[in-house]
Amino acid sequence: WLLHGHEHDPDNLSHGHDHGHHNAEGYHDLNLRAAYLHVLADAMTSVLAIVALFGGKLFGWDWLDPVMGIVGAVVITHWAIGLLRQTSRVLLDREMDDPVVQEIRDVIEGDGETVIVDLHVWRVGPGKYACIVGLVTAHPEPPDYYKERLRVHEELVHITVEVHHCQDDHPHVEEHAISR
Repeated sequence: WLLHGHEHDPDNLSHGHDHGHHNAEGYHDLNLRAAYLHVLADAMTSVLAIVALFGGKLFGWDWLDPVMGIVGAVVITHWAIGLLRQTSRVLLDREMDDPVVQEIRDVIEGDGETVIVDLHVWRVGPGKYACIVGLVTAHPEPPDYYKERLRVHEELVHITVEVHHCQDDHPHVEEHAISR
């Protein structure tokens, strides 16, 4: 249970299916990954330093120490760049490419009369998201109505909905879209 993220809480109201968002890249906690890479980098540089020490002592390879330092620096830089790419997506509020974005659109726009004009989705934890949805419809319902429709997606832990009334019976995406 600890490693697989299962909840065995009787108050947990599951809707009985998995959305398949648990891919290898998106599901990991970036803080945990950074800590893991830090420990791994410390261990690797220690091993490289020991190898360089023995190479210099036993074989007179004085050049091995700076070479091992460069190898360690290259590997750590590679790891750091990968981590920076992942964290910058979150920190710079890059548009989400997770399937949950399309699922939100499908749920809200599935009635044929509602158009999402503004959608922001943020990862707030491993497999957990917050979203702000701005929508236009000719037949508006209270925000709680749309929140309830989105609750089937357990990964959405914080939902904010703004509802705008459109005088037309069929809101046009081109006329009302602020951003997509």
